[in-house]
Amino acid sequence: MSVEPAPGEPTPDDWARYPHTLADVLPAASVALGVSPDSGLVVPPGDSVVVLLIDGLGATLLEEYAESAPTLRELTATTLRAGFPATTATSILSLTVGAPCGVHGIIGYSFRPDDDCRTRGSRRVLNSLRWSLDDAQGPSALVTYPPSLVRTHPGSLEALADEGVRVTYVMPGEFRGTGLTLAAFRAPGQYVPAVTPDGVREGVLAAVRGHSRHRRFVYAYYSELDTAGHIHGPGSAAWLEKLRLVDRLVAELAAELPSGTTLLVTGDHGMITADRAVDIDTAPGLLDGVEAVAGEARARHVYASSGAAEDVLKAWSGYLGDAAHVVSREQTLDEGWFGPEVADAVANRIGDVVAVARESVTLTRSKNETMESMMIGHHGAWTAAEQLVPLLVAQG
Repeated sequence: MSVEPAPGEPTPDDWARYPHTLADVLPAASVALGVSPDSGLVVPPGDSVVVLLIDGLGATLLEEYAESAPTLRELTATTLRAGFPATTATSILSLTVGAPCGVHGIIGYSFRPDDDCRTRGSRRVLNSLRWSLDDAQGPSALVTYPPSLVRTHPGSLEALADEGVRVTYVMPGEFRGTGLTLAAFRAPGQYVPAVTPDGVREGVLAAVRGHSRHRRFVYAYYSELDTAGHIHGPGSAAWLEKLRLVDRLVAELAAELPSGTTLLVTGDHGMITADRAVDIDTAPGLLDGVEAVAGEARARHVYASSGAAEDVLKAWSGYLGDAAHVVSREQTLDEGWFGPEVADAVANRIGDVVAVARESVTLTRSKNETMESMMIGHHGAWTAAEQLVPLLVAQG
């Protein structure tokens, strides 16, 4: 069905207004380091480049709460689009591979991978953030869906390492060896465990200080802004406290950068506060003819039983009405939802039906996603609050 977009809700037809996405950041860093000759997105050159990813840092949220983040506002150079769906696992792969999810294959928080990347058993849903089967609490998917088979496309990060750039990862120690880390961060490099703002700052600065014969690239990550937004809501007192911590972290990093170092700061998505839930698990008829529901509350992949796709599309369209954009897999491909290029294997991962919640609606699952259904803040869909992320630039 076709519905008019809500204010602040850029549809695929509008995405060209934001020509640069997270997938353009590492190619730009490669140019800055002198590894590649050109890139559409231009950042200052340097012997070292740091990319700091702040989970949940959205451009519209930053603009709305600029008083709490003066450094972030001052350093903002441009606005990027996260890409669809606007979710952490997808965005991290888009960043490190340098391509949209139609190429790298991590098409959502959860989805059903194609048969070619499964090593055993029947087809199951992969939670790409936890790399678990069926749901976030399911058993490990490392053997069933090896990261090397789920993501086969070569990436920008490996290309940097191949050119002799020294790579350092500054992120939580618990991420080391996880499926998502193995899928996204394939370049060999030093791993520096860090969770707190002070730990991130110290890890980054240690990686870029001192003379080196090699060019250096640092990827750093901070998660607590996103966590506060999910639990308390974006704009809440708890969220604003984390935003101020992020602002201080970036201010301290920018002030202490060694000469010849370029700092790029961005987010993986923004966030909205949900105010209306449609419960898929209890809504009449929504699970008829459905084998699996994946994705998250703002963007759903619906996998139909054999021969039932058309009926499922009609049921979801009819029930959700203006609460969501509901289309077939074929329409997502025609309209470029997952990027201008979608590999055949990746196309087979997309739901037979895809539903994108509108405005502040969530498509929850009270029986199968209990914790997620209780969250206040959500992301994944098309709104500017979810899609747009800032790109901050500082130089030493």
